[in-house]
Amino acid sequence: MSSLLNTYARLPLAFTHGKGAWLWGENGRCYLDALSGIAVNGLGHAHPKLVKAIADQAGQLIHTSNIYQIRRQEQLAERLCQLSGMDGAFFCNSGAEANEAAIKLARLYGHQRGIEVPTIIVMEKAWHGRTIATLSATGSRKAQAGFEPLVTGFVRVPYNDMAAVQAVAERNPQVVAVLLEPIQGEGGIHVADQVYQQALFQLCQERQWLYMVDEVQTGMGRTGTWFATEQAGVCPDVLILAKGLGSGVPIGACLARGAAAQVFKPGNHGTTFGGGPLVCAAALATLDIMTEEGLLDNARHQGLRLIQGLRAGLSGVTGVVDIRGQGLMLGIELDRPCGDLVKLALEKDLLINVTSDKVVRLLPPLILQDGETEEILARLIPLIKQFLEG
Repeated sequence: MSSLLNTYARLPLAFTHGKGAWLWGENGRCYLDALSGIAVNGLGHAHPKLVKAIADQAGQLIHTSNIYQIRRQEQLAERLCQLSGMDGAFFCNSGAEANEAAIKLARLYGHQRGIEVPTIIVMEKAWHGRTIATLSATGSRKAQAGFEPLVTGFVRVPYNDMAAVQAVAERNPQVVAVLLEPIQGEGGIHVADQVYQQALFQLCQERQWLYMVDEVQTGMGRTGTWFATEQAGVCPDVLILAKGLGSGVPIGACLARGAAAQVFKPGNHGTTFGGGPLVCAAALATLDIMTEEGLLDNARHQGLRLIQGLRAGLSGVTGVVDIRGQGLMLGIELDRPCGDLVKLALEKDLLINVTSDKVVRLLPPLILQDGETEEILARLIPLIKQFLEG
């Protein structure tokens, strides 16, 4: 019997080591990783430059505390702000913590403007984390069930529905912010229309709301640009990052610009571990490697090969509802629950995931090569056909 709390329905597989897009199990088998630790391992496994950066930093300093200046943290903040157009960064340990910081920032922003009950517009099927506040912002009753009372201060609207947001704007003067995922990951790989994103941004500007974008899963090159919002041509007031930022080392970031960057003062928010030398060294190395190796271009290139291959291979197959996504963040929606495909794929030495019950989710590492892309297609397409025919 395991001494671990029963919080995960784990698959019966443990890994010993990895290299690039491949992982080796204790069973001696080699697996093609099309999940990347759920969009975390953008550099794949055991990237030599990342390993060296972490080892070198561990030999110097691992932790000192935010009581003191941390040069690596300052360097990372500067780099991220240059890339994103933001003015400042707060570092924490996860995507949920980064979203929590954004929620607190929005509430304080509202109170500073004299709004008694600051309210944030959030989306149906959204996913922002499992802390009580981020769970309350999340649009999954399955995840929320049993953890009531939830935090108030959120108004939920349908995704990609500008009219619904405008209706809330007309009747609720307490709104201070909108929180949006450019692509809903856990919600089923739903992509926000660019026109919708632009209209939402414009409404926020007009109403002096904060336009807050959760790029925990879409950020750091996953969709073929540093941040998915770039493809809509908008620059948010608050940008939330994690997952791929540290390439497996736990780090999250809440970036802000303009008025949003002036909200927090000493004592308003903080963290013991966030932004330590080790994780910031990993994130800085990640930025360097992504630039040096052209991984944004590669994400676009391999993503296009994958989505074209999937559409060609599954064209006309009964039960395939849609194939969608951007870059290396793709979903194949079926007309029935398909969780069994995860174990079927394991039998073919392929790591995938199913989200929203009916969507096969692909999040391969950004270092994916042409041959590996073709191998994913060669293993996955027959599995989906076999599953749907059975």
